[in-house]
Amino acid sequence: MIAYLSNLLYGISMIDRDISKIILKDINYYSVLGIVGPRQSGKTTLAKALFPKMVYTNLEDLSQKDFAETDPKMFLAQGNNGMIIDEIQRVPSLLSYIQTIVDEKKSPGMYVITGSQNLLLMEQVSQTLAGRISLFTLLPLSLSELYKTSKKIPEINQILYRGLYPGIYDRSYEPNRYYRNYIQTYIERDVRQVKHITNLSMFQNFIKICAGRVGQIVNYSSIGDDLGVSHNTIKSWLSILETSFIIQPLRPYFKNFNKQIIKMPKLYFNDTGLLCSLLGISNPNEITYHYLKGGIFENLIVSEFTKYYMNSGRQPSLFFWRDKRGREVDLIIARSLDRIAIEIKSGSTISTDFFKNLSYYSTLDITCNASKSYIIYSGQENQSRTKGNVRCWQSLINIENEFSLMK
Repeated sequence: MIAYLSNLLYGISMIDRDISKIILKDINYYSVLGIVGPRQSGKTTLAKALFPKMVYTNLEDLSQKDFAETDPKMFLAQGNNGMIIDEIQRVPSLLSYIQTIVDEKKSPGMYVITGSQNLLLMEQVSQTLAGRISLFTLLPLSLSELYKTSKKIPEINQILYRGLYPGIYDRSYEPNRYYRNYIQTYIERDVRQVKHITNLSMFQNFIKICAGRVGQIVNYSSIGDDLGVSHNTIKSWLSILETSFIIQPLRPYFKNFNKQIIKMPKLYFNDTGLLCSLLGISNPNEITYHYLKGGIFENLIVSEFTKYYMNSGRQPSLFFWRDKRGREVDLIIARSLDRIAIEIKSGSTISTDFFKNLSYYSTLDITCNASKSYIIYSGQENQSRTKGNVRCWQSLINIENEFSLMK
């Protein structure tokens, strides 16, 4: 992994991003690289650091946006040594011009495009740049990126409360204020562009209601009843949150099982700091006694596995399993030849009861034995037991090795 500085940006060393290695590999093969992800996840900083010789433009700058819209050929001609185009979804018509140029020149590493929403970007990309672009999703920092070289790791509530957006660490923002501003900016900038959202205040209440259901099975009708809108509206609004990287639904796993299985997704957010802010949590100590403590802790674990796969350039195959009798495994990692089953417990004391659902699931799935079954909890010890493995939450810092994810 390369090391690089961002002195011009913050005056401090930038945190190495695990996704850098595969981006630097693909720039040698693809004409266009796309980096998408939530606002302020570090896309711009990463692109500038990895490709310092490329011309940088940001289409949220009104003058640059006007230039791109009125004279796209000259706009793109600026990038003789490559070009970074930030927030490409502001001028989606540029993608057709990029397609023409890369088809003519057939050179790798011509353009790096970024976007903080997939609402327009992905449709345009699939139509114009299929086979020409390598796409990456950059989420907030992982525990590995933040603490792999650290000798002192904060206690779990501090991490849950602060979240893992780079700005919290690069610029020492106060978390609660940072995330309040983040949501307000998200609604004013991004949601306003969705034509069907006319009541922005109601949409903000909708996001808070979603936060109150973290780790739960999505019930469209129930959320709709709380807001006085239809379940189809709720489906549409959840899709907006997902494609703009606010939430990450976890889909159910039911392949090859004949039992009655729950087939609705569970709801998680892409960051626990944002989640805590939406829940009105004002300091880390409040998490200990919060009625959603378990859901917040689960959210961190699910997000870390998502980041691991995204940062490796792989699509996560992450699911949960639950039957109609309420037996559930919090996280299933589906691989080509086997499954890894993970139960997530916010308690700090190990109980033999933690293994109950893992043991039952192993009777249904012969590829998932005790060696591939894990408990992740908020305590400090790692153990190997007959019924499965116990891992403390700090094991996520060395996630690949601790959970044998490369095997």
